[in-house]
This record gives sequence, C-alpha cells and structure tokens, in this order.
Amino acid sequence: MCNRARMRGEPETLFGSAAELFTERPRDNRFDPQELRPKGRAYVIREEGGQRGWDIMSWDVLGGKAAWPMTNVRRLSEPQWRRLAEHPENRCIVPLTEFCEFTPDKYDLGDGKAPLKGEMWFSLIDQPTFAVAGFWQPTAVGNAFAMVTCDANELVAPIHPKAMVTILEPDAVTAWLQGSYEEIAGLQRPYDAAKMSVRGPVFPTRHREV
Repeated sequence: MCNRARMRGEPETLFGSAAELFTERPRDNRFDPQELRPKGRAYVIREEGGQRGWDIMSWDVLGGKAAWPMTNVRRLSEPQWRRLAEHPENRCIVPLTEFCEFTPDKYDLGDGKAPLKGEMWFSLIDQPTFAVAGFWQPTAVGNAFAMVTCDANELVAPIHPKAMVTILEPDAVTAWLQGSYEEIAGLQRPYDAAKMSVRGPVFPTRHREV
C-alpha cells in the first residue's frame, strides 16, 4: 500500500458496532479521521468486554519504534505479529471508503513541471464503506494499529503487484474479530476484483485527473 486511505463518515452502527467510542474523541484540530496517513489517528472497530465499539488509534502499530511507520503487515506467522493476531482482543477492523496506490510510472502533464506519479483510488461497488482486517496494541504513544495485507487481485495488481489490503465481506467481520488464528488466516485473501472499481490517475498537487 502507498499508505493513503479514506473513511468518509463518523461512528455509527457499522459492522455490528454499538456506535460508541471506547476512548474520548480528540478535541484538537489535527484529528482528521477522514484522511488516513501513517502515524495519523483513525477510527477502528474492536471488541472489549463483550461489546463491539469504535476506538481512535494511531496508524503505526509499533508506535514510532521503527525507522518507518509500521502501517501494514503481511506475514501474520512471524512471532511479533502472531502474538497479536492470534488473540481476538488485539484484532480490529478498519472501516474505509477507498484506498490509494500510486501509479508505477510518472506522467508528464505538459505543464512545464517535473513528471510525477498519479494516485489510483480503489473502492467497492457493493459496499460504500468496507472493512479491512487489522490488529492493534498499546504503545508508548497510545493504542496503535496496522492493516493486514494479502496478494493483490487482478484490479490492483497492474498498479501495485506486491499486495493489497485484506478486505472482509460483512459476514466475515465477526470471524475476524472472534475466530481462531487458523480461521483468520483463511480470511487473508484477495477481494473479488469484479466487486471493485478504480478511478484515476489523480494528481491532487496539480489539480488534474487523466
């Protein structure tokens, strides 16, 4: 992933959530949950004490302890990730409306400026808001999460062949949040490309789309 995503909306009863926050909503102007960026704070849904609700966490599951933000994880079997992924209390889902990948090649927009890569935004045809598999842990800077990735499908692969986020069908959300490690490992698979759409490339810094 290029570490860009969006969630257009506010906490409500999505995916069985109780529409309640486990933590207090930040009051500072820097909190913008609609634009997800590394180390930024975002909404996630998790379970605690038998209740499914919303939380606000930083998008870097290591809380700044690595050279770069750890936003996405592919190999759940690695010990440092398995110790989180195998415990339901450390799992979450990340509601999104779209996610972004940069184009492999740069475009010359003919405006006399340097060529640059464009943004390709992926969304689901049948779900305005969809659930991405994730897990979280407490860190020195507060609760923090990562999204789980998987093989890219036929729509994403031409843009980003390495991986895509693990999108869950609505009826798989409970399995992700409550199931065994073996069950959630089976959910780490590409989403059906026929149910997705893509727009772009978009060049927001030049206010262009081609």
